[in-house]
Amino acid sequence: MKKVDVEFEKQPLISHLIELRNRILLTLIVIFAVFLVIIPFSGTLYLYISEPIRVLLADDITMIATEVASPFLTPFKLALIASIFLTMPHSLYQTWAFLAPGLYKREKKIVIPLFITSVILFYAGIAFAFFVVFPLVFSFFSNIAPSEISVMPDIKSYLDFVLKLFFAFGISFQIPIAIVILSWMNALDPYKLSSKRPYVVILCFILGMFLTPPDVISQILLAVPTWLLFELGLLLGKLISKKNQSNNAAEMAEE
Repeated sequence: MKKVDVEFEKQPLISHLIELRNRILLTLIVIFAVFLVIIPFSGTLYLYISEPIRVLLADDITMIATEVASPFLTPFKLALIASIFLTMPHSLYQTWAFLAPGLYKREKKIVIPLFITSVILFYAGIAFAFFVVFPLVFSFFSNIAPSEISVMPDIKSYLDFVLKLFFAFGISFQIPIAIVILSWMNALDPYKLSSKRPYVVILCFILGMFLTPPDVISQILLAVPTWLLFELGLLLGKLISKKNQSNNAAEMAEE
């Protein structure tokens, strides 16, 4: 009887692990399928990604490959990363589908909008980096180079550079989501956090210094949006905090 009870207790855990495995496999299959679609166009995709810096090169200057395998591996890497970025909504949905059965109805109402908003903000961060930051940063690098030096970017180094900025801006744009979640969990008091605003602004510029290349333009272009997103998260966090307080007061009144 005791053995049966133990097996009964273990079964839910095993079923959860099987479900987790299946969802991870499905996520990887979708990423691989998108990768197979993208890989024939990886060269064209790289040309599009490198457009912000290629337009600044002299007419007789092109990008170069300093490693033997770079002409193959660099577009391959770009196609793989692009597949992960493009399938992020599906990946997050699989995460949501796995966690949803264990959430209360009230929790589901806030988690779904947060998932959707998180994806939108991540893509917004990448778009901001590509359309706003890159032209300014690459123009700065090109103009500051000595006149005797020809700027010939390496394709591998360039891809590593832009992926680093994509990741930095995509993550920094998640700040409102983090503040809302912590406020909703009562792990953060947005009113107390607002009094720390000067320290947060300094922290934004410090993060900009570590997450971006060593130039003032990209640091400012990361720090300022991060601070504005912090203010947005603070505003939403205060609304969530007020709603939590009203719900708690209502529950106490019912008791």
